Amino acid sequence: MKKFALLCLMLVASVLSLGAYAEEEEVVDTYAYYGFEPDIVTNYISNRKKLGFVKISVELMVKVPEDLIVLEHHDPLLRAAIIEILGAQTEDKVKSLTGKEEIRRECYDTLNRLLEQEIGKPLIVNLLFTKYLYD
Repeated sequence: MKKFALLCLMLVASVLSLGAYAEEEEVVDTYAYYGFEPDIVTNYISNRKKLGFVKISVELMVKVPEDLIVLEHHDPLLRAAIIEILGAQTEDKVKSLTGKEEIRRECYDTLNRLLEQEIGKPLIVNLLFTKYLYD
């Protein structure tokens, strides 16, 4: 009888410790990235007589991997918005570090606003320029 009681006590203790462990476990966000293919290439307002251009790779970070399907569906709209933003920039802004950050932020805000209009909520957690070339 003592062995049975000891076995039951050990079983209860192990179940309780598993429950406590499950409560301590943090929920980890699973981020996913959507990249525009091919790279985005467009012109910008140049100070010279020569036409200026910029080529960028853009990655959109989302919290839920299933949101990648929504981004893929709206790719043409989002790409067009980025091209429009880049085309309106001056050479000085395109070529400066602070200008690049302002452009990135404007793209981020605009894309989230467009997604909110289309699907009712913003999806993008962050927008990254993984390639940023200009001439």
